[in-house]
Amino acid sequence: MRLAAMTVLFLLVMVVAAGVRAAAGHTPVLSLLAGAAVAVGGIAVYAAVVRAMEQRAVTELDPATATSGLGQGFLIGLGLFTATIALISTFGGYSAAGGGSFGGMAAVLGLMAGVAVTEELLFRGVVFRLLEELGGTTAALVVSAVLFGSIHLVNPGATVWGAVAIAVEAGLMLGAAYVATRNLWVPIGLHLAWNFASRGIYGATVSGDDATPTGLVQGVFSGPAALTGGGFGPEASVFAILVCAVPTVLFLRAAKRRGRLHTRRTTATTTSAAAVSGDAAGR
Repeated sequence: MRLAAMTVLFLLVMVVAAGVRAAAGHTPVLSLLAGAAVAVGGIAVYAAVVRAMEQRAVTELDPATATSGLGQGFLIGLGLFTATIALISTFGGYSAAGGGSFGGMAAVLGLMAGVAVTEELLFRGVVFRLLEELGGTTAALVVSAVLFGSIHLVNPGATVWGAVAIAVEAGLMLGAAYVATRNLWVPIGLHLAWNFASRGIYGATVSGDDATPTGLVQGVFSGPAALTGGGFGPEASVFAILVCAVPTVLFLRAAKRRGRLHTRRTTATTTSAAAVSGDAAGR
């Protein structure tokens, strides 16, 4: 019930957020303000809903870890996309042309801030977290990644391969980042930096959507789609999948080392143990 209700609610939040971004247009200042409003509003709604429906503190959005988590995630995401572009460039698939601007880069930052926050609240804060309670970490990773990839099929220029690539490289990686840290700040920062670097710095298409403002430069891609990602953008490149596989493995290894991987059997066992303990205390 919680999963269904919260999923529907945050799909509505995403629709409202899209309307706010559309109203702001591509004006840098308005875009930044709209992104901030969407991000703050989305987080406030999530915190209020979790407190009301789950009767607990929202530890995954602890303000004390916000700066460090966002900063860590942002640096990782920026480094990963830069590595992807570097590999594509090495094989002759990317070059930078003029036509960009700092204003465009600021507009992209505002746009992507709202996107990163709302998508992470839905897919990691709601879908992954509640699925993990039902079926364990592995099942939650797979299902949330598939759903995350699938939602990108609605983007202009979307392809099935692009959706599959996003499910593998981003869906799994962002889920693994949440598992390793047990906070949403790291995946939010990572998601934001990846999208911002893609369009705001390197001028690439983001998930098939080429309608966002041009950032610092205009990227020019040429060569096989397997190398460059084709019309979907670098996220559909085999290099993006390979680059993102590294942090995914590292995050999962860290989660295992910290005892943060959950299984359905472990949950059931813990529940049974608690029940036995309660019976013993009652006797």
